[in-house]
Order: sequence, then structure tokens, then C-alpha cells
Amino acid sequence: MDTLIQIGQIIFILSVLVILHEFGHYIPAKLFKVRVEKFYLFMDAGFSLFKKKIKDTEWGIGWLPIGGYVKLSGMIDESMDSEQMAQPAQPWEFRSKPAWQRLIIMLGGITVNILLAWFLYTMIYTYYGQKYVSTNELQKNGLAFGEVGQSVGFKNGDKIISVDGKFQEKFNRMVIDILLGDKVVVERNGKQETLVLTDEHKKEILTKEGRNFIEPRLDSIIVDSVIKGSKANQAGLLKGDQIVALNGVKVAYFDELTTEINKHKNDSVKVSIVRNDAPMTLNAATDKEGKLGFYNKHLTKDDLKKRFETVNHLTFLQAIPVAVEESYTQFIYNIKQFKLLLKPKTGAYKQVKSPIGITRQLPTEWNWEFIWGFTAIFSIGLAFMNLLPIPGLDGGHAIFTIAEMVTGKTLSVKAAERVQTVGMIILLSLMALTFGKDIYEWILDAISKK
Repeated sequence: MDTLIQIGQIIFILSVLVILHEFGHYIPAKLFKVRVEKFYLFMDAGFSLFKKKIKDTEWGIGWLPIGGYVKLSGMIDESMDSEQMAQPAQPWEFRSKPAWQRLIIMLGGITVNILLAWFLYTMIYTYYGQKYVSTNELQKNGLAFGEVGQSVGFKNGDKIISVDGKFQEKFNRMVIDILLGDKVVVERNGKQETLVLTDEHKKEILTKEGRNFIEPRLDSIIVDSVIKGSKANQAGLLKGDQIVALNGVKVAYFDELTTEINKHKNDSVKVSIVRNDAPMTLNAATDKEGKLGFYNKHLTKDDLKKRFETVNHLTFLQAIPVAVEESYTQFIYNIKQFKLLLKPKTGAYKQVKSPIGITRQLPTEWNWEFIWGFTAIFSIGLAFMNLLPIPGLDGGHAIFTIAEMVTGKTLSVKAAERVQTVGMIILLSLMALTFGKDIYEWILDAISKK
């Protein structure tokens, strides 16, 4: 059932984005009297799930949910229909229209994606409010870092002051900023320290811990679960116990407890706890790695929201400029993330996901606030991707149209076919790699759960 809900969410999100994106091409095409031969939601490679011809246009739904398309008469596109191009140009064809009209048609989908994100953010901020986890609130006690975070230079208790000279008030974006930045300034024991992150450091974070390499430093140590047969289990430690001291040394944070335990490997320790508001002391042993054998309670996303979330309630008019700013910010993040992908040493390209990978990360409950927010983010991502000057994408077509407007020369049909072929090979190869990787990971996860 959970998987079905995830699949339902991704199909809904993709349907909204694809239909509106393609209408961004369809509407100006009709305004400029270009014949639209096909309008498809999803790709109909080989066959379609549904199709119906209304006047000049065949409306349909394909079986492969990786996009959609509008087929215009007189245009070399995904269909590679060169036979039509061999005939004399007709007034209703795309190629017979002025370059400026063709450019508007090609950029129509991107324009709609940006306007959609703007509209969605406006409505989300008006109805739900502008929400984010406050960096200042979350790192009041400093931050806790995993092994990778500490290996690249961070220390438990650090407070992040800035990334590349800028303070990020929204903690939701702090990890992204760190991965996209170079210099991180932290406050450590009352002094400022500067950390320089290399591409190799970023690869370590991305491949081993990801977004979880930073966590809030909780001001209490609560046992979430005890490993069966462990030293903690043998000592009588229970879920819900709060550990307050080890051998009489007070420990307020989990990293402090870890430091103290590491001093007593293969040893016996006295663990001071509070259980049901009553103080107790347990005699426990540690293993050779300096561990007791329990898991500390971590904050879930819901816990983070309850404790640290800031909600700005905005009117519709107040939300409009904030939504514009958010749309712009998301677009800039897409540019920075693309630059990160182009650096092989970071290994960021391995994190790119197909619709299958994205589906597996979606929540297992239908949540309209999340769905519309994710659709807005995805819409900006789709706009950015289509702006890339890759043949086969809107940006590729637009580049050649702009070149024509500047030089007065057009590509020959054969040259256009070759360019389109190269673009399709690039895009299909990338899709094959990302789909293959996500399917492989899905299979491995399924096997590991058996």
C-alpha cells in the first residue's frame, strides 16, 4: 500500500508538470497558427494507453512516464519525421514562422514551469504559511556530526556561522549550502574557525552520510532501543532511560557520552540514568570498541518541525514577492547543483535519480502540502533542465533559433537531423544509466529485506 501511494504521488506530480509544460508550447503554437499534430502525456514508444484525434490534434497518454511532448508540423523533434521536412513548407508549419515566433513557442514550456512554481509557492505560503527549520534555534547547543563530518574537519559542538560568507537562516538548506560551497566558518569554543572543503570531502559526505551528516546536538541522551544480548541489555538498560552521567562524570550530549565511554574500552562503568523520573545507577561493561550496545533517540522530521520550525503567516499579497524570491532561489540552487555534478571528484553524478529513485524517497502518506511544495521544486528543476543547450531539449532548439536570428542563417534539414540524433542519444543514455542504477538499488534493497 505504501508503494502504491508513492507511485500515485509521482504520477500525479509528473502529470501536472508535463501537461502544463506542454500546454506552454501548445498555446503559443495555436496563437501563431502552427498545426499541432500530437499532444501526449508521457511517451508512447511503440504504443499508447489512450489516444483520440480531435480536429488536427491527436491527444494521448503514453505508457512510459518520463515526460511528454507536443509534435508540431514542420519541426525536427523527438519523432525524427524527416519525410515531412522533405516537402515544401506550408503556412501552418513551424518552420514557416518567423524566428521570434518559433523562439516563443520553444520557451513556452519553460515559462509555464516558472510561473507554476511562483503560483504554487504563493498559494502554499498563503494557505499553510512559509515554513522552515530555524538554524539559530536548532544549533543553540551546537551541532553533532557523524564520522565523516568529523573526518573532514567539523567537531561536535560547532555552530555554523557562514558558508562562503553567507549565513543560512533555513537549516533545511544548510547541508546543500555546505556541499555547494567551499569555505565554512564555524564557532568553536567561543572562537571562529574556517574549514575548507575539497571535492574529495564532498564525495565522502555524499556517498556515506548525505544530508544526515549534520544533526542537532540534543540536550538529553534518551535510549531509543537496546541491542539484544548487548552489554547494555545485560546491565538492564531500557528504552526511554535518560543517561545523565558515566562514572560520576555528567554527560549532557551523546557525543560527550561517546567520549567518556571511549576512555573505558573493555572495562566496567557506572551508568547514571533517570527512569520514570527516578534516578538509578546501573553497572555495565563496555566492549573492545568502547560501546554499550544501544541506540540514542534521533529527531525525526516531525520532531524537528515541532521543536525548531518557524512559520511565517502571509497574506496573499505578502506571499507573491516571497514566492518570486523562492522561485529564483530554487533556480540558482539548480545552477549550483549542476556545477557540482560536473565535478567528477565529488561523485555527485552518482546521486542523480530517475523517477523510480524519486518515487522511493516520497512519503508513504498522501500529503497535499508536501505534494504541492515538491511540485513547485520539481517545476523549477524541469525549467532549468530544459534550458540546457542540449539538442533535443527546449534549450537546444532555442539556441539554434537565436543563432538564426543573429546570423540570418538556418540549419539544413540534414544538419538538424544529425544534431537532434546526437541530443537524443545523450538524453537516452543518461536516462538508461539513471534508471539502471535506481532499479539495481531497488533490487538490492528488496533482497536485503528478505
